[in-house]
Amino acid sequence: MHQNLVDRNDLSDDQRQHALSELGLDFLKAGLLDRAEAVFLKLRDTRLNDFALKNLLDIYQQEKDWRKAIEIAEALPHEGVLWEKEVSNFHCELASADIANSRFDDALGSITRALEMNRKSVRASMLLGDLHAARGDDQGALDAWKRVESQNPVYLALVAERLMDAYRRLGQLEQGMQLLRSYLEQYASLDLLDALFQWELQKEGPQAAYLLVRDELRRNPTLLGLDKLLEAALLTAPVAQRNDIELVKGLVHGHTRRVARYRCDACGFKARQFYWRCPACGGWETYPPRRTEEFDLSP
Repeated sequence: MHQNLVDRNDLSDDQRQHALSELGLDFLKAGLLDRAEAVFLKLRDTRLNDFALKNLLDIYQQEKDWRKAIEIAEALPHEGVLWEKEVSNFHCELASADIANSRFDDALGSITRALEMNRKSVRASMLLGDLHAARGDDQGALDAWKRVESQNPVYLALVAERLMDAYRRLGQLEQGMQLLRSYLEQYASLDLLDALFQWELQKEGPQAAYLLVRDELRRNPTLLGLDKLLEAALLTAPVAQRNDIELVKGLVHGHTRRVARYRCDACGFKARQFYWRCPACGGWETYPPRRTEEFDLSP
């Protein structure tokens, strides 16, 4: 119907633009992104320019055409709308692809622009560390990843393994473990605990790993923490007790598998893995990087 309206010769400019906008939405809802793009491009520099730009931004994000997304976001009116976080993530997407393809100079340029847009971008700092590590500069990588604490310490669990791998390559494992212990003491996180547990187990043995988890569970009693404690207990328990511990662990683990999810703050979508962009609503950085349903066991 909207296509027929657009083809009529007796429409005023305003009527034709309105019909075009509805046709563009029809194409967008049908998943015909190339046709929707063509329609909204026609509406640029008209009275529906802002409407067209917002839909073009949606299209380019769906298509992962980050350069075009940056161009459109920068053309949008910014009064009352903050695009810094989104545009910073667009640059991070470019940087991530460049690092994967060893285009390190291009990656550095995108990371620099991401931090210019949003100096608190944890993702940009993580990518800067990845870039240094890929170039063999582990100290530079550590400096970038440590910056996460001052930007948003909730994200430290995402860099824990990176930090430890860099310290291992530098022959400074104990220094790395001390850093993770200090992070865990200040910023309780089961994912951070899990990372430290694995390194404690590898370096100090099962008993030290068990004591680490036990002490953390006393400080922050959660069901997921209990599951980790039972895992540690299996490593130290006498053979005669292992069947009983395995039984309890099986029951606890079966439940925690159902509840251990990352949840989008914007739409509530739950996922087993962390996303920078919600696969349901498309929001950027709407997933807190911790599993929200860490049931409290304290009285």
